[in-house]
Amino acid sequence: MTPKSRTLLTAALALLTTLTARLPAHAAPASARAVARCVSSVPYVTGRGGYAAYRIPAVVKTRRGTLLAFAEGRRNGVGDTGDIDVVLRRSTDGGCTWGPLTVVTAGHGDTRGNPAPVVDPRTGAVVLVTCANSGKATEEQIRRGAGERRVFVQRSRDDGRHFTPPQDITAQVKRPGWGWYATGPGHAVALTRGPHAGRLLVPANHSVASPATSSRPGSRYDGGHALYSDDGGRTWRLGFVTRADDGVTNVNETTAAQLPDGRLYFNARDQYGTAPGNRLDTYSDDGGTTLVRPYAVQPTLDAVPVVQGSVLQLHGRKAPLLFSAPSVPTARRALALWSSPDCGHTFTRLITLSDRPAAYSDLVQLGPSTVGVLFETGAAHSYDTVEFRRLAVPR
Repeated sequence: MTPKSRTLLTAALALLTTLTARLPAHAAPASARAVARCVSSVPYVTGRGGYAAYRIPAVVKTRRGTLLAFAEGRRNGVGDTGDIDVVLRRSTDGGCTWGPLTVVTAGHGDTRGNPAPVVDPRTGAVVLVTCANSGKATEEQIRRGAGERRVFVQRSRDDGRHFTPPQDITAQVKRPGWGWYATGPGHAVALTRGPHAGRLLVPANHSVASPATSSRPGSRYDGGHALYSDDGGRTWRLGFVTRADDGVTNVNETTAAQLPDGRLYFNARDQYGTAPGNRLDTYSDDGGTTLVRPYAVQPTLDAVPVVQGSVLQLHGRKAPLLFSAPSVPTARRALALWSSPDCGHTFTRLITLSDRPAAYSDLVQLGPSTVGVLFETGAAHSYDTVEFRRLAVPR
């Protein structure tokens, strides 16, 4: 072995030791070979389990420490339209292995998707909010009024093994005139401090028709909003609703986190607005009821393409806020992790997981300094697999 090879091997072993040393105790493998396998796992693979493709990952950790990895199981291919189910796999060993695939809500020929799960901090129940529409209607058709997008909630009280049937909450959270409607995608937020502790909040977006004075008549603009529940997901209300008719910042797929000081941070995809950059953000200091300012461009995430991303606030007064997304401005590839020490004002890239194609992702905290990333990736295409990766985060 050459000196250079010996140095590379030593560095690789040191990194592997750092990553696995911070795994939860119940997930610690028994052998070096098991340790190597446990750094990464693949709960969903295109073409397996009865589905042509899996997309739109979301992950939460239950009160018992179980990881729940949700996704859309797409029977007809990678497209957003058609026969789509919301599916789930559970892991009781920190994401090293996954139980059998189960269907949380079936499309039966229609489209069910955009899973936004959250764990109720008061009861430990898992609350899942999703959207649905006819399998024959495309997003563009629904935006133009030819079809309807509806919103549903389900609950699990047995650690994600079983869920209640979908309950339609559309009338509580969708205004007349809205066309498209999308929850998340990615995990929702449970508020744990402040006057609204216990609130379950789902970041979302919607579309509205352009006003008569618009320079783009006939088009539809995207706006952001939040829906929340103060009774464990039984009833829901609309929180803030942004303007959706300026064409400058088109607030699309949105992720949120509660900061150490109790405020909420929202980070969204800019759906082809005219402002520079592809990421927008804002804050709320009243539990998502209103925003402190309109969404504005987040300039330190200018490497991110037009794509969904995820934010996660680590536990602790001075713990960082994390963000995950692809890191090539013109392509969906090279998923990376960014860190913010100042509550989302600035972000610095921590690590690039690989240079392979990659798209949607979701973050979950596994331990004091360990996070999991559930993300779409593949050797040839972004949607070949949904991978789960564990990472040690410097404090």
